Amino acid sequence: MTSTGKKAVVLVSGGLDSATVLAIARSQGYLLYALSFSYGQRHVWELEAAARVAASIGAAEHKIAHIDLRIFGGSALTDDIAVPKGRAMEEMGHGIPITYVPARNTIFLSFALAWAEVLGSSDIFIGVNALDYSGYPDCRPEFIEAFETMANLATKAGVEGHQKLKIHTPLIAMSKAEIIAKGIELGVDYGLTSSCYDPSATGEPCGQCDSCLLRQKGFRENGREDPLRKG
Repeated sequence: MTSTGKKAVVLVSGGLDSATVLAIARSQGYLLYALSFSYGQRHVWELEAAARVAASIGAAEHKIAHIDLRIFGGSALTDDIAVPKGRAMEEMGHGIPITYVPARNTIFLSFALAWAEVLGSSDIFIGVNALDYSGYPDCRPEFIEAFETMANLATKAGVEGHQKLKIHTPLIAMSKAEIIAKGIELGVDYGLTSSCYDPSATGEPCGQCDSCLLRQKGFRENGREDPLRKG
């Protein structure tokens, strides 16, 4: 793979989706600038996974932005609210779950936009998904399109015509199984990732939250064992 020399800001949570997106951006020849967030999430363990993933896939730089969404709460990930466990796939497909963090992707993309402008980059990659997305409104194509339009009105580089920002969503129409298959094709080590919303203090997945169950389903459909599962 030959680098195009173009820089891309890639949002990296430490989960399997963002690891796959980082590998896709690399396969397209981008220089990778990985951006993660410490936002008061209960699954802060994911940041260690994000650092491992960024290093393994060859990010030129990895930044962790520190913000505190606990001041607002309103989510099982940032408030004293239990994470749902053991839900059926059909149940996950209805309504917006309590693990939705208000405005999270809007906030994350705003940070990515700022770094992209400083880097002189026109490309942001994010691992949103409209199939296995657990009902999150900020993972829909309509949201991404609207944010991209806004972003090109909101920056000095955009107004002066130096930069036309593109938000890349390569996973938007893929199932979890298809995402995993693509990552395997690109050599992603999913043993480095962390997807659980409620991991143990040492990072072991609970195996029962929505994220764990969707991940397990994706690996099963590929005829593979999740490398994070024991036994």
